[in-house]
Amino acid sequence: MTTRIVVVGLILLLWGAAMKVASHAEEIPLRARLDTFPARLGPWLGREQPALDPRVAEVLGADDYISRVYTNPAKESIGLYIGYHASQKQGDSIHSPLNCLPGAGWQPVSAARITVPIDGRSAIEVNRYVVQKGSDRQLVLYWYQSHGRVIASEYWGKVYLVLDSIRLNRSDAALVRVATPIDERDSEEASAVHRAVEFVRLLFPSVEEHLPS
Repeated sequence: MTTRIVVVGLILLLWGAAMKVASHAEEIPLRARLDTFPARLGPWLGREQPALDPRVAEVLGADDYISRVYTNPAKESIGLYIGYHASQKQGDSIHSPLNCLPGAGWQPVSAARITVPIDGRSAIEVNRYVVQKGSDRQLVLYWYQSHGRVIASEYWGKVYLVLDSIRLNRSDAALVRVATPIDERDSEEASAVHRAVEFVRLLFPSVEEHLPS
């Protein structure tokens, strides 16, 4: 219990320092607007979701975002959200899915981290969550990305925010979240994981092309 209190205290102190430093960081534009993100990724074809409720958009605080559902010929679906923050100031920082998903009624069932191999570069580590609302279950993969760096850890995300704000005068970052239903066709959770991982492998090069390095 004592260790947990110390860790939580350190994270809160780090978060406060991050917001103070980030408030003076420059705003860094995207390489390309997110609405130019490819609608077709391999066999997956995306369609735009309705714009976020203005109150929700204000809470998320992203300077640019996309929210799409991609489907393949097998009628499987994957939801994609990318939210980009040109700078992270007080009240305008990235909101963790750990807070947003329960707020939308999705309760975590299991959590882990997995490694996703990416062609042409080292593999990336991402968060893997299974969440449930009533009888519906979803697999969620998400990570934070900034300056060519992929971060799964909430804690290390705060550390890099402080360091990059000091060294580079930058606090820009993005949240990338992929979600797919776990339904009766997924007799095992592993099939949903495989589907989401293959989608991330197709997705990742375009993410790098749009986010500033």
